[in-house]
Formats: sequence, structure tokens, C-alpha cells
Amino acid sequence: MLWRRNLFAPLAALALALTASAGAGTAAAATDTTVAAAAPAASAADDFGAPGPYATAVEVGAITTLYYPRDIADSDRRHPVIVWGNGTGGVPLVYRDLLLHWASQGFVVAAANTPMSNLGISMRASIDMLTGRNADPGSVFFDRVDLEHIGASGHSQGGAAAIVVGSDPRIDTILPIQPGPLANINAVRVPALLLAGQRDSIVFPALVKAFYNAADHIPALYGEVRGADHFTVVGDPGPFAAPTTAWFRAHLMGDRTAGAQFFGPGCGICTDTATWSDVRRNSLALNVPAATP
Repeated sequence: MLWRRNLFAPLAALALALTASAGAGTAAAATDTTVAAAAPAASAADDFGAPGPYATAVEVGAITTLYYPRDIADSDRRHPVIVWGNGTGGVPLVYRDLLLHWASQGFVVAAANTPMSNLGISMRASIDMLTGRNADPGSVFFDRVDLEHIGASGHSQGGAAAIVVGSDPRIDTILPIQPGPLANINAVRVPALLLAGQRDSIVFPALVKAFYNAADHIPALYGEVRGADHFTVVGDPGPFAAPTTAWFRAHLMGDRTAGAQFFGPGCGICTDTATWSDVRRNSLALNVPAATP
């Protein structure tokens, strides 16, 4: 497929560069755990692009890399899950900043290590793995993972994988970022936020709109990030950090302020023309109250 060939080289090169700069200790051992710097205090409730209140940790496994609140074992709550799929040729390290940002907000992020994620096999395996870790009294995740609230996301080929995995009954919402074409959104039965880049020349906005247009059976939104190309989300996620965080906080944490970014007459992203070049909500999304996404 042409879109796969076009994407492989730049993501693979970037992954190698980031791996080298991170040092061998971060990704070498199957059970290695690394701890990120502590996040600052919680920011204003509606500043979803700011770091959350949790210090974060990383655990690199054979199939999945976990990004999670560092002190999860001592947490007084269960933390919802986001499963992640990489773009073609990519690895979780390429998207580290975004995945750590979500972890700082209180999510357990399970990123499939595979550079060919389209079938969603590793993403589903990540849920199985976390289910086992949550039930293991010897695990730091014991009884701290909220398996009743799971979202799926990914970039490019991984965005298509998020749509594929969206048919899994364990998934509560999907957020495909610039998704490749090899997916069938008709099988999805949960709310979807489909993100495109205005200047994306690999996954054209029209391809993402096609998924949105086909998603007339679920609450679906289309957001086109102004000025973004296919690799804007790589490294520093920039304009993708806040809306993705708000979407998952709304659907997996019941955050009403976050829900108002997408639903109800206020619809924060609908009036933010500095960030968005195009925002669309289908009829089912228009009927979702802001307070109850």
C-alpha cells in the first residue's frame, strides 16, 4: 500500500533517533521501569493541554509499553485505560510525550510495541495483560486499573487500528488520529472523535471525513487541526494534547467540563477557530448533552 510505504521511512528514522537519544536503559530490558520527572500541580480544570497532577512511570514490556501514574499502587482510585496503536514503522517512543501527558492526567496508557498495528491484535492483548496485572496481588497495578472504562487511540495505521479495536465490547470510545484507510467504522458501536491535519499530505483530510460520514450510527465528531501535517503529533504533540485529553476525560472519567468541549450548545472546539480549521458533529453527537457525554 502506498500510504504504508510513504509513512514507514520517516517514522522509522525518527524512532531510531529517539531511541538513541533516550539511551539504552529505557527500552532494552523487557521488564525495565523508568520514572519520569514529577508533574507540576494540577492546572485549571479546562487547561487540558497542561500536565496533570500525577508523576509518571514507564514500563517497557515485550508486547506493550505502559505509561502510568508512578504511585498507582498507593492511589485511592482506579485509573481508566487508553490502548494505543503506532503509525507504520513507529514505536511508542515516537509518541512518548503524548502518552506521558495522558498518564499525568491519571490514565494507564498501554501502547502496543508493534510497528504494524492495523489489525489491533497487540492492542487487544494489552487489555488482556492489564486484566491479569489488575488481578495480581503482587503487581503495582493490583485493583488500581479501571477496566470498565477503556478508550482506543492511535496515529495513522494505528488510528485505523483504533477503529478496528472499536468493535471490541471492552472499548468505550475511540479517538483515531489521522487514521489510515484499512478499517471499517461500521463495526464500531461507541462514540468517536476523528482527527485530521489540515496540511496532511499522507492521510488527506478527505479520507478522515469519509470515516466521519460513514459513522452516522454513533455519536461522531470530526476535527481538523489547523496547520497540522501528518507528523505534528509526533514528539511534542502540540495542538493534539488538549483535545485528546479532554475527550478521554469526558468519556472515561465523566469530566463534565471536558465534555463541554465537544457536546451541548457551548461546544468549545466548535468556536476555537485558532486551533481548528474544520469541526463537524453528526446528528447523534448534537443530541448528546454537555454534562453527560
